[in-house]
Amino acid sequence: MNAAVRAVIRGAIVNGAQPYAIYEGWQGAIEGGDRVKAMEWGDASSIIDKGGTIIGTARSDDFREWWGMKAAMKNLITHGIDRLVVIGGDGTLTGADEFRREWPTMLAELVAEGEVSQELAERHPELYLVGLPGSIDNDLVGSDTTIGTDTALARILTAIDQISSTAASHQRTFILEVMGRRCGYLALMSAMAGGCDYVLIPEQPPADGWEEDMIAKLEAGRAAGRRESLIIVAEG
Repeated sequence: MNAAVRAVIRGAIVNGAQPYAIYEGWQGAIEGGDRVKAMEWGDASSIIDKGGTIIGTARSDDFREWWGMKAAMKNLITHGIDRLVVIGGDGTLTGADEFRREWPTMLAELVAEGEVSQELAERHPELYLVGLPGSIDNDLVGSDTTIGTDTALARILTAIDQISSTAASHQRTFILEVMGRRCGYLALMSAMAGGCDYVLIPEQPPADGWEEDMIAKLEAGRAAGRRESLIIVAEG
């Protein structure tokens, strides 16, 4: 995510725009204040190789409420913001789209309540969105790889490498469940890259008799001299 944050900040500056970062997700937009910070070129330095996100993230039940969205909207337009690049999963992006749809209605209410001037409202009549899918599941049609997938896969392979040595030492069979919700991408790719013996994914449910098939493959591996067996199961 930090690579995406860096690209947005520096891309905006190169194109003559003033980028802002909203810290702690939608909750930060609601709280305003120092949660909404103008970003400079140096703010994106030395972050591209760091995991997670320097601007933080947080779930926000308040943003599900009308008053929460209105508070977020007021804080945004007070800073002159009516264009958002939103990085997140299904919930974050769905919330952003609803925020966009309801923007004109909320704006009219804020003007009627005296919270926002008519002049300010006329400068920010609509909200423009760019959505960047941030999901390790890699379950978005039309995107080769969603943000976070590569990092998650690397972590799984590290775990496989570490578990393999223990499994070989004790001649054990290990079953690893990996994330991915209803998408088996991480399970399939990690099983292939990690040299695992068997993989179970939701896109291809095992046929009748799969237990015997799996046992036969594990036994074949042991007969060939392998001291360990590894099975990957997708959580979906």
